[in-house]
Amino acid sequence: MRYNGAEIATVKDFSPPMPENPLSEDEYIPNIDDRRSTFDNEGEEFRSDFFQGLSGRRQKAAFVLILVWTVTIALHSVSWGYYFVLAVAGLIFVQVVQLFTVTPEELPEALTDIDLAADPNILPKVSLLVAAKNEEAVVTDLVRMLCAIDYPIERTEIWIVDDASSDRTPEILDRLAQSHPQLQVLHRSAGSTGGKSGALNQVFSLCKGDIVGVFDADAKINPDLLRSVVPLFDDRIMGAVQVRKSIANSCTNFLTRGQATEMALDSYLQQQRIATGGIGELRGNGQFVSREALNSCGGWNEQTITDDLDLTLRLHLDNWKIGFLSQPAVAEEGVTTIKSLWHQRNRWAEGGFQRYLDYWRFLLSDRLNWTKKTDLFLFFILLQYLLPSAAIPDFLIAWLYHRYPVYIPLTILTLSLTVLGSFLGLIRIHRQTEKISFGLLWQFAWRSLIDLVYMCHWLAIMPCITLRMSLRPKRLKWVKTVHRGGEVLGT
Repeated sequence: MRYNGAEIATVKDFSPPMPENPLSEDEYIPNIDDRRSTFDNEGEEFRSDFFQGLSGRRQKAAFVLILVWTVTIALHSVSWGYYFVLAVAGLIFVQVVQLFTVTPEELPEALTDIDLAADPNILPKVSLLVAAKNEEAVVTDLVRMLCAIDYPIERTEIWIVDDASSDRTPEILDRLAQSHPQLQVLHRSAGSTGGKSGALNQVFSLCKGDIVGVFDADAKINPDLLRSVVPLFDDRIMGAVQVRKSIANSCTNFLTRGQATEMALDSYLQQQRIATGGIGELRGNGQFVSREALNSCGGWNEQTITDDLDLTLRLHLDNWKIGFLSQPAVAEEGVTTIKSLWHQRNRWAEGGFQRYLDYWRFLLSDRLNWTKKTDLFLFFILLQYLLPSAAIPDFLIAWLYHRYPVYIPLTILTLSLTVLGSFLGLIRIHRQTEKISFGLLWQFAWRSLIDLVYMCHWLAIMPCITLRMSLRPKRLKWVKTVHRGGEVLGT
């Protein structure tokens, strides 16, 4: 295996150290730095949980599903069930009002030309990492954009991991390394474990940056991105920053337009959640993590299918803050077919649910304050996962007994939250670059309503995922989204 054309040792030499008696896939708890770890004291208790291994995840998922269905049946069985749901919806509505009325955090000023021209040693070193597998269509453009980033070259390093690609990616990267001195290439051999997390852990042991940025191979990056990202890490408790994502091919079809609106909704909710003291989340592409925080959390978890969502919870449990940068955004390809969307969102949904099953004890402990617990449990575990899973028995009982679904108040609240958040998110994004006219407001309102149809795919995905995780074991593997570069973007 090589980087910069030189032979180096096998992949295993650079993997993070594992315990002497490794646990099975689902039991693995990453090694934690003794200085800040919040997991050490309860690690043994967690490992001795009565749910164990991959079967443990399945049992946990089955337990949650049975509990959700049982509660739904019980609510239909009692006269006050509807009023109980209405009371819960009222409680969430109070939180929603706070969410929509809070003022987003004011971000520090971006680095100026004077800042960059000063002594470069006072600037943090930044490592930009990409795990690439069969990315011959997009990797050349990505390398050129990374090498054009406006930040002192002596304080920047670029690492691209060729994760045993079977196309022309290795040859393209080796050729690019010859013409771009700041580019370093690490080739992983076939059979390397850990998927994307394994690739990132391996290259993390080689890079030297104080701040580590992670991009997908299809990322479209603004040259001044680091000027805005780096100042956010002046906050001592800032463990990570997520850059807003946009869809580069948003005009392709209904699906890509829906994904663009979905990104606007996500960016709006992220900023508002952080402003209320809630949970900021990482989204993989365009995420930046401080080396100290990453060491504290034990690196990327190689036993998850969504490394970013898993790392999000471990950072918060270890008392780090996750910030959000709205401008400039990092663009990426949106999937263009229903099949691709289904597979991608199934992976996202499963990884998101998986982390709650893995860390549920820590989430219930005092490692999260009540503000973050409220944000996490009321808004996102309940509305994103539990409510869609409960919809099946709810509608079946309503149909059999000719009554209204008991969860109607929560469903209406969730759909309203989606439409309003999408509308305000679109306004916030476009307000940064253009004047918002009445015609544009009408366009955003219509777009938010139409794209609600697109967002309903989650109502099918969530119950399917919880049911599948309850019944079928899953082999952890890196299933990547195929990127087609200019073919998709029309260039």
